[in-house]
Amino acid sequence: MRSLIALQERLFAPIGAGDAALAFAARFAFAAALALYFFNSGLTKLGGGVMGIFQPSLGAYAQIFPRAMEAAGYDVSQLGLFHWAVVIAGTWAEFILPALIIVGLLTRLAALGMIGFIVVQSLTDLIGHNAWSDPKVLGAWFDRIPDGIILDQRMFWVLALAILVFKGAGWLSLDRVFTKSDA
Repeated sequence: MRSLIALQERLFAPIGAGDAALAFAARFAFAAALALYFFNSGLTKLGGGVMGIFQPSLGAYAQIFPRAMEAAGYDVSQLGLFHWAVVIAGTWAEFILPALIIVGLLTRLAALGMIGFIVVQSLTDLIGHNAWSDPKVLGAWFDRIPDGIILDQRMFWVLALAILVFKGAGWLSLDRVFTKSDA
């Protein structure tokens, strides 16, 4: 067994720069599979006109605070500054954090922010939108069915982002450009 493991190590030694390759692959996977998801989700939260970045849509409040909106009769004026600040922060995060990850700038912090965003998004889906009651949405680990939105899919989202938190941006990133030493 030892010789088989040693052979494996010799065969894979040429890809010793695996950390940078893995980080780049994680950024690519995020860009290819999730960036447009978050960008389009952010677009649904913008209000009309140029000032829409500061005046979220009714749908933004309903997506992020479904129970509070229902209790307020879907009248945004019944909600306070806290609700507005959370909706604005969440909306901007859906644009800014993916963009930072794609270009590889402040990648570790952006990926950590996205992990937090996904946790809050998942809790909002489960508690606020009552996804607990739909086993297909919740999913289950170790159940042979890999299509649950919360537990299955979002686990892979977080895995790709965790790679970035631990490994950094990898190749072709602004983080690498700004941290290269001239010495």
